[in-house]
Amino acid sequence: MRRRGSGSWRHGVRTEIPRVTVHVDGEPVSVPAGASVVAALALLDSLCTRISVGGEPRFALCGMGQCQECRVCIDGRPHQLACQAACRDGMRIDTGAAK
Repeated sequence: MRRRGSGSWRHGVRTEIPRVTVHVDGEPVSVPAGASVVAALALLDSLCTRISVGGEPRFALCGMGQCQECRVCIDGRPHQLACQAACRDGMRIDTGAAK
């Protein structure tokens, strides 16, 4: 049985999904544990992962790591794929939007 909300239903019992806090360009955002970094960016309405060489904002396109458009800096490590990285509590995500 699937219902909307912050928890999930398993065997008729509601279970809460644990949440973690990540920091996107210094802004804290609470997301479900294990959510992708792209999901955290979308929750924060930060639809820019980097700035292209031509100065245009870029964001995730394929969602599976092939296009490389979702590259961000995670915990000081550049060029991490936001669509493939899972959020951890305290994670620091830097995008091209803050520059």
